[in-house]
Amino acid sequence: MTTAISPTLVTPAAELATPLPRLDRGARAAQDFEAHLLGSLLESLEKTFASAPGESTTPGADDYNYLGAQALGSALAAAGGFGIAALITRHLGEHEGKG
Repeated sequence: MTTAISPTLVTPAAELATPLPRLDRGARAAQDFEAHLLGSLLESLEKTFASAPGESTTPGADDYNYLGAQALGSALAAAGGFGIAALITRHLGEHEGKG
């Protein structure tokens, strides 16, 4: 008896090459803020859980861990993150021109 194999979901290369929409200044600032916030959170979590107490670290490991946390934070924020940037952007849009 043979079993049918379901097709895998593969994103076409053309979709991957499509540039993301440009963000206006307010939305970009909100996304950068969320990226920084997520990077700080990830860095804190990494320092807390990544190594056993008393374990020695490799020279320069902190720098690489920082860069990794910031890159992951930026990628998460660009993908929507926790939605903080969307909330800020929506709030800015509602209050645009007031003040």
